[in-house]
Amino acid sequence: MVIKAVLFDLDGTFADTAPDLAAALNHARASRNLPPLPLEALRPQASHGSRGLLKAGFDIEPEHPDFEALRDIFLDYYARNICVHSRLFGDTAKLIDELEQRSIKWGIVTNKPHRFTLPLMQALGYADRAACLISGDTCAHAKPHPEPMLKACEIIGVTPEQCLYLGDDLRDMQAANASGMCGIIASYGYVSDDMSVENWNAHGSVNQPTELLAYLTL
Repeated sequence: MVIKAVLFDLDGTFADTAPDLAAALNHARASRNLPPLPLEALRPQASHGSRGLLKAGFDIEPEHPDFEALRDIFLDYYARNICVHSRLFGDTAKLIDELEQRSIKWGIVTNKPHRFTLPLMQALGYADRAACLISGDTCAHAKPHPEPMLKACEIIGVTPEQCLYLGDDLRDMQAANASGMCGIIASYGYVSDDMSVENWNAHGSVNQPTELLAYLTL
């Protein structure tokens, strides 16, 4: 099978967004007179959205009476500071250039809401180059459901079997498997040591983005 498209998770795979997400969380903590938490303590939660970060920062779940107010503080700050320190991971830029030179389409499938996905990709300079930008609210279901993956295939004009999906979370591999794609783990992303990645049923893993080129012919 020759791969015709590569899809990426966003946070923790395409871009290192943890610094800006951590800054937003620490802004929310400051609003409650709490000291900032170190970036490395928050980095593993950066793929888990506001719920995971608020759990890490305040030890609260969505059912907690303060959750919505703290989430609003967190998201409002993040929206205004979405790409202050966020950068592409490793040699992602080189990988994208190589994919485009080979006429292999690429896109983003993330659980990040569209109101953050688009401005972040624009700030990074890649929004107009992506063949699709599928956000967490694009479809009725988000990952690990296969619907966003299949929507990406529909937009790009390929079958799931012709796609690679690169992600750094169990949900990414579950979505890839459920849709019939080959899932590759971005080991350089927000994969913590306590994650049992050997149980994720991935097709493989990469330590740098350009290592994905080795999987373009399966």
